Amino acid sequence: MAFYSNKRYLNIYNNLHMKRFILVMFTGVFLLLFSCSRESQIEKEIAKIPVEIKIERFDQLFAKVTPENLGDLKKEFPFLFSAKYADSTWIKRSKDTIQLEVNKEVEKEFLDLTKEKDELYSLLQHVKFYFPEIKDPRVITITSDVDYHNKIVLSKGLLIISLDTYLGKDHHFYEGIQKYLRQSFQREHIAPDIASMYAKNIVGPIRDRTFLGNLVAFGKELYLENLFLPKHGDALKMGYTEEQYEWAQANEEQIWRYFIDKQLLYSTNSELMPRFLYPAPFSKFYLEEIDKEAPDRVGQFIGWRIVSSYMKNNDVSLQQMILADAETIFNRSKYKPKRE
Repeated sequence: MAFYSNKRYLNIYNNLHMKRFILVMFTGVFLLLFSCSRESQIEKEIAKIPVEIKIERFDQLFAKVTPENLGDLKKEFPFLFSAKYADSTWIKRSKDTIQLEVNKEVEKEFLDLTKEKDELYSLLQHVKFYFPEIKDPRVITITSDVDYHNKIVLSKGLLIISLDTYLGKDHHFYEGIQKYLRQSFQREHIAPDIASMYAKNIVGPIRDRTFLGNLVAFGKELYLENLFLPKHGDALKMGYTEEQYEWAQANEEQIWRYFIDKQLLYSTNSELMPRFLYPAPFSKFYLEEIDKEAPDRVGQFIGWRIVSSYMKNNDVSLQQMILADAETIFNRSKYKPKRE
């Protein structure tokens, strides 16, 4: 039987360790290059997809409406005029001082929509690549008395964008609106908000009443949004600032541990949704030191992580993922929160 001296054994160990390190590193580099090559090929295929879009500036047309051309405008955009209002009401509104101020501010910020059109073109290419049955929408910009609950409307072949809800988070129109809501009232959020609406329509309404069911449903939406906007930052897709997103990343393990320790996953307590999933000033852990720093909707962030892990660790199609129930996705995801 052979015995090795400590020095000789250490040399052998170091050599083996180095070989293993090189093998692991080479494998990692190969997988990374393969993944990048595959993604690059997909993007080349997406770039070939034809899209026909024209942004119709109803906001500008309504700003110039007269009793003489109102009839033509109503024929062209009948869905934007409620029949219960007389023509005189629309003319009066177009001349209203507040409306005139809105027109002025929107025109100043959105004189040119070339950037938005380019982003929308790319977004629709990605949507149609993954879901070929989806048709190009009719795109219309409007003003809506700052109706921030309906910044984007996507229905029946129409994509309606309320430009007066994207004038900048510090715009004086928004002075009475809470800061956490105003955070996304910026031009750069138009494409993510549109992508989010497509994702919501594809995933459909949330039917699972459990906290886990809601986590996974939002996770599905964010996973799709990520596919539709590969060049946009993750913070922007979440509607976070970079600092908020970094906080969620740094505290992922602690967030997950809280959900597990408090046995929240299979709870049907409706109070959990506004605490961790809906827009709010912050997520409510009821821990003073955390609540001061935690951004809202951390549950959505965790849901995105779970769905991403599920897609990474299972050979399933997007359609299978969309149809899969929350428990199946969670059990097969092999999700492990990242440690910072």
